[in-house]
Amino acid sequence: MRVLIRNGTVVTAGGTLVADVLTDGETIAAVAPAIHATADRTYDAAGKYVLPGGVDVHTHLDMPYGDFTSADDFASGTVAAACGGTTTIVDFAVQDRGASLHDAVAAWQARAEGRAAVDYGFHVIVTDLPPAREPEMDELVAEGVTSFKLFTAYPGRLMVDDATIFRALLRTAANGGTVMMHAENGGVIEVLQQRALAGGRTDPRQHALTRPPLAEAEATHRAIALAELAGAPVYIVHVSAAEAVDEVAAARARGLPVFGETCPQYLFLTADRYDDDGARFVMSPPLRDRRAQARLWGALAAGELQAVATDHCPFRLADKHKHAEFTKIPGGVPGIETRMSLLFDGGVVAGRFGVERFVELTATGPAKLFGLFPRKGTIAPGSDADLVIWDPDRTHTISAATHHMRVDYNPYEGRVVRGAPDVVLARGLPVAEGGAFVGRAGAGRFLRRAPR
Repeated sequence: MRVLIRNGTVVTAGGTLVADVLTDGETIAAVAPAIHATADRTYDAAGKYVLPGGVDVHTHLDMPYGDFTSADDFASGTVAAACGGTTTIVDFAVQDRGASLHDAVAAWQARAEGRAAVDYGFHVIVTDLPPAREPEMDELVAEGVTSFKLFTAYPGRLMVDDATIFRALLRTAANGGTVMMHAENGGVIEVLQQRALAGGRTDPRQHALTRPPLAEAEATHRAIALAELAGAPVYIVHVSAAEAVDEVAAARARGLPVFGETCPQYLFLTADRYDDDGARFVMSPPLRDRRAQARLWGALAAGELQAVATDHCPFRLADKHKHAEFTKIPGGVPGIETRMSLLFDGGVVAGRFGVERFVELTATGPAKLFGLFPRKGTIAPGSDADLVIWDPDRTHTISAATHHMRVDYNPYEGRVVRGAPDVVLARGLPVAEGGAFVGRAGAGRFLRRAPR
């Protein structure tokens, strides 16, 4: 199929150009003014942007969490992603303690294959890494699974010790992979949680009070120090606290290969949400205050943080409300469908940064950091024809009544945003038009990602 997009303002991280875009099959064939070519389908994008499809490198689809499973599987989650302008995701395959890393990838591939509507890749969550298993990291990098997430939080479940983190960093320094860190001090948090419970304080607000900003900053500092010792890059996921941003910014100012991600929930929601049906806003790290929010926006504009991903991990309200005790509430919120519109409205429309920076944060930066560029994340001949015709003036109201995510609430319910996708192409085929899914479940392919 050949598609011609005419008269749009083509946006990449490097600049904008009024031009036509021609796709041929799955890739972009040409970007130039006034392309004269026959096409199976033509779109007039006058007055609109033509953007690279969004790249969300932090999702949790079909993920078990104790007695629960995240509400979106790879079918519903990727349909929602496409309708929001995201055409590539990287999800997390969770290693069972004692099992191989390859087993984790195989389990998640079975969840995704034949269901995903857009292209996908995997990181591996490492929970158990004896020295004998380290060569598996090399093998996975060679097979296109090039990133590994480790936790300094959740003792007894996901948390690993500093020696394990350091050995993983040494391994990726040699094999070209990347370590991602969930940075919160799990030991401190556990003590604070037990003190709260002993005092009879069990409500959802305790979730935020027992995960203070300094617990995030300390673990962020420690992860960066271990990476520097290992001579390896490190990517800090879902940065929420101003103090943690400062740690990332200071490391980058010293020239270290440290990268930071934040998420829409930390940019648009604050901790006062825990005062009213707070269970639905339980996530880790927790929501912070407006000072932290301002620091995050400033860091995105200044280049101190490199990506906005979602940490999409939705649970139905019945699951959120099943347990009254805050430590038992499944953590996570939906966001895979709303990321692009929220960030465009809050960043570009609000004047915090330009549309090129928006593309950098939602597509190009993540694609470069995780071995997908230039196949993904840009508009250039030879790149995959993942394209979004974006209407910068269209407004819509975010609501659970209209979203495609398989969850019965939306944390941004009633928020009016400006900027939305009109048409979304994934490898040259329409997958969303006018907010409706027009693609095919199972059309997404597994992505082998390149090492650094």
